Amino acid sequence: MTRIIDPRWPSTLRQLRQQAGLSLRDLAAKAHYAKSYLHDLEIGRKTPTPEIAGRLDDVLESGGVLSAMLTDDGAHDSVELARRVAATDISSSTLAGLEAAVDELAVAYPVTASHVLLPRIRRHLTYVTTLISSGRRMTLDQHRRILVAGGWLSLLTATVLIDLRRNGAAAGHLDTASEMAAHTEHAEIHAWCLETRAWEALTAGDPATALGLAEGAQNIAPTGSSAKLQATAQTGRALALLGDRPATGQRLAQLERMVSPLSQPERPEHHYRYDPGKARAYVATTLAWVGDPAAATEASDVLARLLTEGSRPRRIASARLDLGQAVLSVDPHESIVQVAAAVVSGRVAASNWWRVERVRRGLAEVGVPADELGELCATHRPSI
Repeated sequence: MTRIIDPRWPSTLRQLRQQAGLSLRDLAAKAHYAKSYLHDLEIGRKTPTPEIAGRLDDVLESGGVLSAMLTDDGAHDSVELARRVAATDISSSTLAGLEAAVDELAVAYPVTASHVLLPRIRRHLTYVTTLISSGRRMTLDQHRRILVAGGWLSLLTATVLIDLRRNGAAAGHLDTASEMAAHTEHAEIHAWCLETRAWEALTAGDPATALGLAEGAQNIAPTGSSAKLQATAQTGRALALLGDRPATGQRLAQLERMVSPLSQPERPEHHYRYDPGKARAYVATTLAWVGDPAAATEASDVLARLLTEGSRPRRIASARLDLGQAVLSVDPHESIVQVAAAVVSGRVAASNWWRVERVRRGLAEVGVPADELGELCATHRPSI
C-alpha cells in the first residue's frame, strides 16, 4: 500500500516539538514511544501512521496539523482494500495487520480526542466489512479472527460515541459487538459490552442499572481478564453513587486483591488491557463519589503522580474532578481551582460532564459563589 505523506512532515514534527519546549526524551515520555523511534520520524527514516500522527498531535496540542499532512488513512483505505481483497486471498499478514491496527486504536483512545479518533475506527470497520463481504475463501480461523477484530472495533466505536453523548448510535455498535462476541464465543468482548453499557448507565444517572450490568460483566468475564477487573471497579462506582458505603468498601477491597499480584502490561495505555495503575485512580473516584473523607488524600496522591508522568491528560482531568469533589465541603476554593483546571484542559468528555455539574451543584448547596467556574463551563463545555 502506498501512503502519501507531505514531505514537510518530519520537519513539522521537529518544529512543533521545539515550539512546545520538549526534548526528544520529553516527547517520548509523553507519547509513550521510544526516543530513537521519534528521532527516526523527525529525520524521515520512519514513516508515520495516522495513529502515530494523531497521538503526537494530541501530545503537542497542534490541532491536527500532523494528521492533516497524511492524505492516506495509513492503514486500510476502503477502495484500495476492496481492490486487493478482490484480487487475492486473505493472507496471514493481512489479518495480523488488522489486529495490530485494532491494538493501535485502543492505545490511541486515552490520548486522542473522540472526534478525531472516531473516523479512524470507522475506516477500519469499513475494511472489516469489505473482508467479510468479499466472498473470498477463508478458513474458519481466519473468519473468526476477522469477526473478533470487528467486535473490538464495534466496541471501541460505541465507547467513543458514548464519550460524545451519541448514545443512540452507540447502542447499535454495542449490539454488533455483542453479536460478534456470540458468533466467536468471545467471552471477554461480551463482558466489555456489558461493562460499557454499565458506564453509559452511570453517566446517564442510573447507578442501579449500571450495577446490574457491571455484575453481569463480572459473571461472564474470564477469570483474571481485564474485563473482570474493569467490571469489578465499575460495580464499586455504581455502589458509591447508590450511597452504599459498606458494599462500596467491599468492592474496593476485592479490586485490591485482584490487582495486587499484577504487573504493568507492556502497553498500559491500551484501553482493553487493565493497567494496575488505574486501580488507585478508581479508588479515588469511588471514594469521592461515596463521600469518604479519605478521598481527598487519595485523589491528591493520584493527581500528583499523574502530573509527574505528564502523559495521561484524560486521567489528569478526571483526577482533578475527583479532588474537586473530595474537598468541596472543606476547601471550596481548592475545589473550584481543580474543577476549573479540568474544564480548561479540554479533556473532560461530554459523557463525564455530569461530574462537573455535580461539583457546581455542591458549591451552590454550601453557599459558595462559583461565577468564574460557571463562565469557564459555558465556554469549554463539549458540544454534543
